[in-house]
Amino acid sequence: MARKRNERVGEFAPVLVGVIQNHQTLGFPVRREQALKWYVPCVDEARQLREVVLESLDAEQDASSLARRAYRSRTQFYRLFRAMLEETPVAMRRRLLLERAAWQLSRTFAPVTDIAFDAGYASLEAFTRAFRKAFGVSPSLYRRLGATYTQLHASNGIHHHSGSNHTKGVGPSMDLFDIFSGQESWHTRRLLSLAATLNEEQLDRPLNNPFKVFPWDSADQNLRQILDRMVLTKEVWAAALTGSSMPPMDNAPAEHRTPSAMLARMEKADAAFHSVLTDIRNRSAWDDTFVDALCEPPETFTFGGMFAHVITFNFYRRMLAIDALKRLGVKVEGFGCPEEYLASLVTA
Repeated sequence: MARKRNERVGEFAPVLVGVIQNHQTLGFPVRREQALKWYVPCVDEARQLREVVLESLDAEQDASSLARRAYRSRTQFYRLFRAMLEETPVAMRRRLLLERAAWQLSRTFAPVTDIAFDAGYASLEAFTRAFRKAFGVSPSLYRRLGATYTQLHASNGIHHHSGSNHTKGVGPSMDLFDIFSGQESWHTRRLLSLAATLNEEQLDRPLNNPFKVFPWDSADQNLRQILDRMVLTKEVWAAALTGSSMPPMDNAPAEHRTPSAMLARMEKADAAFHSVLTDIRNRSAWDDTFVDALCEPPETFTFGGMFAHVITFNFYRRMLAIDALKRLGVKVEGFGCPEEYLASLVTA
C-alpha cells in the first residue's frame, strides 16, 4: 500500500510542484523541504525514462521491451512517460532514429540503405516514406541539399546528439555576427571586383533614378559613388571605434576612388571594424555604448545598434549597385543574399 502511494505521488509531482510555485508567487507560506522531496524524485524519474529510450537506439525495441527496461508494466510505463515527457516512448524513439539518420546523411558518406537499416527500417522504401514525412524531402535530396540542422520539433526538447557538430567549411563557432559581418565584406569585394571591369565613363554614368539613402546626404548619382559610400560607411565607423581621424568624404582624391583603391580602403577599414566588434561579440557587450567623437556634437551609440545600421544601409546600397552593374551589361552572379556567402564557404 505504501509503495502504491509513493508511485502516485511521483506521478503527480509536476502538478504539486506547480501549485507550490504558484503559492510562492502569491506570497503564501510554503515548506520548501517538502517541495524538494516531491520534486527531486520527479526529475530523476523523467531522466530515467528518457535514458531508457536514448539507450535503446542501437537495438530493436518495442513498447513492451522499453517498459521492461524501466521495470514497469507496459500500461504504467506508457502513461507515466507521456505525462512526464509529453511524447509516447515509441514516438520519441522513432523521432530520435530519424534525427540520427538525418545527421548521418548530412555528415557521413554512409550509403542511404545502410542508414535506413540503422534506423530500424526493413526496407529503403519504408525509410524513404518516413523520412519524407518527417523532413519534407527524400533522404537522397536531403543529402544533396547539404542541410545540417537535423532536429525535428519536440516540445520536450529531447533530441539526438552525435557528440560532433562540425559543419563543412563554416565551423562550429559561426554565429550571426560572423555571418552578417562576413557576408557584407564578401559582397562588397565582389562588387568592387566587378566594377574594376568597367571604364571611367561607365563608373560615372548617371543613374536613371538617383536615390537618397540618408536624409542628411545627397542622392547617389552613379555606380562609383554608391560603392565609394559603402566603403566610406565602414571607414567612418571604424574611425569612430578606434579613435582615428575622419576619412575624406565626397571630396576624396580621384585616385582614392578607383575600384582597386576602394578595395584597399575597404580591407583596411574592415580589419579595424571587425577587430573591435569581434571583441564586443566575445564579451556579449552589444548593449554597451560608445561615444562617437566624430559627430558634431558628439553622440552615444550602442555597439549593436551601430552594427545593425552598417549592415542595413550597406545592404540597401548593395542592391542599388547590383542593379547599376546589370544595367551596364555586367553579368552578376546571385542577387546579394547572405546565403551566397555561406555557400562560398562550403565550396571553398
